[in-house]
Amino acid sequence: MLTLPNVLTLSRIVTVPLLVFFLWWPEWQAGYALGFATYCLMGITDYFDGYLARSRGTVSKLGVFLDPIADKIMVAAVILILCAKELIPGVHMIAALVILLREIAVSGLREFLGGIQVSVPVSALAKWKTALQLTSLGGLILAGALPEWVWIHDVSLAMLWGGAVLTLLTGWDYLRVGLRHMDS
Repeated sequence: MLTLPNVLTLSRIVTVPLLVFFLWWPEWQAGYALGFATYCLMGITDYFDGYLARSRGTVSKLGVFLDPIADKIMVAAVILILCAKELIPGVHMIAALVILLREIAVSGLREFLGGIQVSVPVSALAKWKTALQLTSLGGLILAGALPEWVWIHDVSLAMLWGGAVLTLLTGWDYLRVGLRHMDS
């Protein structure tokens, strides 16, 4: 169970409090730089845990279970701290809320469908959604480290909205599949 891919996945989960610590003080630019580096490292481990598990043939039930949870914990923590510290300000919190709500809803739907032995594969659009979300959140963290570069913040907020739109589209796709398998 404690294969290298699973250890990498677990490391993402236990690193979340450190990431939140770095982002806690919005005026601490060095903290945001450390937070950005930590966030990037977490993203790299996300890539390598899956790559190593597949290439070594060590895909485990624990890894399949933990990997999406680790991703959701990281995304939720970053969204919450960035909203609290107003790097996701005002109306932009709607985009963040859309992302959070979709993640919760799709997790519940996947759990329900798993209970009736129905698998919902990840679509190409969902992969783009994830890439846009993760890039926008990374950009918002970087904007905290470089507040004088306002364009980073502005571009990252626009990407967050793009991620929210893709979130709605992919969430609807998952819901349509799920509704086909629910009793009326």
